[in-house]
Amino acid sequence: MHISHNEDSNLKQLLSFSITAIKSSCGEFDIYGEKNTDIRGKELVFERTRYAYNDALEYFEDNFLSEITSLGLSLLPEVKDDGSV
Repeated sequence: MHISHNEDSNLKQLLSFSITAIKSSCGEFDIYGEKNTDIRGKELVFERTRYAYNDALEYFEDNFLSEITSLGLSLLPEVKDDGSV
């Protein structure tokens, strides 16, 4: 991405939208965290933002479906043998 000072607020908005979209699709993760799921979530946020920036957002889900699904499954709460979370 070619970033100039004029595009700073646009990129911040795209990143914010992407964080919300990925969390909505996959589950909660910490964008600043260091766990494997946090890093994978952050990577998807950056990729979705790149697609949005280049007006190609309609291709993002198809191109990253396996990563989105994998992260979503990783973020599911673990269910114990007694049925509790």
